[in-house]
Amino acid sequence: MAHPGTVFLMYHELERPGRPLCQPGPGYARYAVAESDFRGQMQSLRQAGWQGLSVTQFLSSAATKGVTITFDDGCETDLLCGAPILKEAGSGATFYVTVGWVGKPGFLSPAQLRELCDLGFEIGCHSSTHPYLTDIDDGQLREETAGAKNQLEQITGRAVNHFSCPGGRWDARVLQAVKVAQFQSMATSRTAANSSQTNPFTLGRVAVLRNTGPQVFAGICRGEGLFATRLLEATRGAAARLLGNAAYDTVRSWLLSRKHS
Repeated sequence: MAHPGTVFLMYHELERPGRPLCQPGPGYARYAVAESDFRGQMQSLRQAGWQGLSVTQFLSSAATKGVTITFDDGCETDLLCGAPILKEAGSGATFYVTVGWVGKPGFLSPAQLRELCDLGFEIGCHSSTHPYLTDIDDGQLREETAGAKNQLEQITGRAVNHFSCPGGRWDARVLQAVKVAQFQSMATSRTAANSSQTNPFTLGRVAVLRNTGPQVFAGICRGEGLFATRLLEATRGAAARLLGNAAYDTVRSWLLSRKHS
């Protein structure tokens, strides 16, 4: 049964044939969607009469048949692959950029980031250095929120109003820091659709994974199966809290490497 509300799709790097991914390993690659698959997904939305929205468009719109398109990290393929496809589909999107990665190999340069802005796409903040925000002290947390916001605004010359949490990790202290930094929303990795009643500082998103087929993608956009995904998500969250983020990531990476070996 579909969940009422608007689904926020969460993308990461788009994979182009012959171009290496920004990071190695199956844990990262499972979030890399092929450029051809992304094009098909955006075309299917348009054919179905669904509007692709940015976060600001969602927050200011009463549209009921739409999905919000978000990207994390700030990979160069956001501009090279994502932007042309989104333009062709007439879709808005928000790109949450990790500002400390701007200019590094595989990621957007300052000029490319400004070009993405000039194309009409919204830039959000995905921290400065991509730590788990729940693991760092208050001074670091300010740098990863308010400091990162300031750096992105200096690069783009535009206001950066929306934040997404690296790794989906957040708590009350993180939420307060995001508010103090004067962001207008915070996106998590909590699997849930959003409505006009959703707290803008606990926005849910649904990750689009590698090799997501057309039927599964259509179901995600309709909000189908979110409850089952939340149960699995709750189990993973409990394991991360029990083991700690670093140990949990080590175990998870080992399990994924075994699966793909």
